[in-house]
Amino acid sequence: MSGVWGWFGGQSAQKRKDTPKNAILALRQQLEMLQKRERHLQNQMDEQDAIARKNVSTNKNAARAALKRKKQHEHTLDQTTAQISTLEQQIYSIEAANINRETLAAMENAGKAMAQIHGKLNIDKVDETIEKLREQHALGEEIANAITSAPIGEAVDEGELEDALAELEQEELDDKMLKTGTVPVGDEIHRLPAASNHEPKGKAPVHLEEDDEEEELRKLQAEMAI
Repeated sequence: MSGVWGWFGGQSAQKRKDTPKNAILALRQQLEMLQKRERHLQNQMDEQDAIARKNVSTNKNAARAALKRKKQHEHTLDQTTAQISTLEQQIYSIEAANINRETLAAMENAGKAMAQIHGKLNIDKVDETIEKLREQHALGEEIANAITSAPIGEAVDEGELEDALAELEQEELDDKMLKTGTVPVGDEIHRLPAASNHEPKGKAPVHLEEDDEEEELRKLQAEMAI
C-alpha cells in the first residue's frame, strides 16, 4: 500500500515540477493566437480605411460605415494588444520564478553536498590536524639533524694520528736506508743532519763519512762474532 502511495506521491511531485512548464506552454499558445488576431485586426482596419477613402467623395454613407467598422476594429486591436502585453509579462514572471526556484534547489543540493563532504569536520579539528603535522615535521627535522651531525663511533685523537703517521714515515725511511747500507740502524737515524744542496767548505763529503762508519760497523760485527 505504501508503494502505491509513494507512486502517487512521485506523480504529484513530478506534476508540481511540470506545472510552470505547462503554464508557460499554455501562455505561449494563447500569445500566438492573440498575435494572429492582432495582425488580422490590423488588416481589417487597413481594408476599412481604404473603403472609406474610396467612397469619401461619391458615397459618404459607405465611407461613414467603413470608418465606423475601422473604429470597432481599432478598439478590439487595442484590447488585443493589451492582452498580448499582459501575457508576455506573465510568461516572463513565470520563467523568472521558475529559474529562481531551480537556482535555489541547486543551491540547496550544493549545501547538502558540502555538508556531507565536511561531515564531522570543524575548525578545531582542522587546527588540531595542522598542529600535528607541524609537530611531525619538526620531529623529522630534528631526527635528520641528529643523523647528519652526530659522528659514528668514537672520536679519533688527531695527535695520535700524527704520531702514528710520523712513525710510519720513519719506518719507511729506515727500510730504505738499510737497503742502501749507508747509515747505521737505530736511533742514529733520528740525528741525521738535514739534507743540503751544497756541501759546506772545509768538510769531507758525506759519502766518505758514511763509508768510514760502515767500515767501523763491519769491524765491530767481526769482533763480536769472535
